[in-house]
Amino acid sequence: MVTTLTGQEIAEAGLDGWVHLSDGLRTRVATGDFGAGLALVQAIGAAAQEADHHPDVDLRYGHVDVRLISHDAGGITQRDVDLARTVTDLAQRAGLAPDGRDLQSLELALDSPDAAAVLPFWGAFLGYERRPGADDEVRDPAGGHPPVWFQASGSQEPRQRWHLDVWVDPSQAQARVDAAVAAGGTVVDAGEAPSYWVLADRQGNRSCICTWQERSG
Repeated sequence: MVTTLTGQEIAEAGLDGWVHLSDGLRTRVATGDFGAGLALVQAIGAAAQEADHHPDVDLRYGHVDVRLISHDAGGITQRDVDLARTVTDLAQRAGLAPDGRDLQSLELALDSPDAAAVLPFWGAFLGYERRPGADDEVRDPAGGHPPVWFQASGSQEPRQRWHLDVWVDPSQAQARVDAAVAAGGTVVDAGEAPSYWVLADRQGNRSCICTWQERSG
């Protein structure tokens, strides 16, 4: 059994340029052109094959995004930390620097008094699948679109059914909250910060800014 790491353990690993979001460890390497990005991807691929642990890599014209998570363990493990360090080393050898501060992950949340009654529909409707041991969410099997998770709302019909959970690095959370407030929003509830802040737009539609901090996992 592979052991997953807690958020604090990941933070203590000191992975410069990497951020811990809801969908794994992530970074972005600005390459400046496609050729430099392709060379980095090839180097990452060779290292991943040697480690027998494979990241998700997204090659664009001016940057490469890398995401690491141990699917067999359902979270981030030491294998991911080790490969993150390898990716950082490969980038630095190429004169590049990982920097994930501007990255975020998105989850769609449906408030429901009975998640079990509606979860199968949304899985079929979206072509998503359920993961073993995760009874409150469905996910894109290819990992290309946001997951949908189902939040218990009690016996009363909720006022707002859908909301967004946007995960950011803890160093960026307050700035994101401040920007949303400056754009006309309000902080509805900061009682669980820095785990999450509940914000609303001018019409009362609520969503959350989330981080890994002060969570059990």
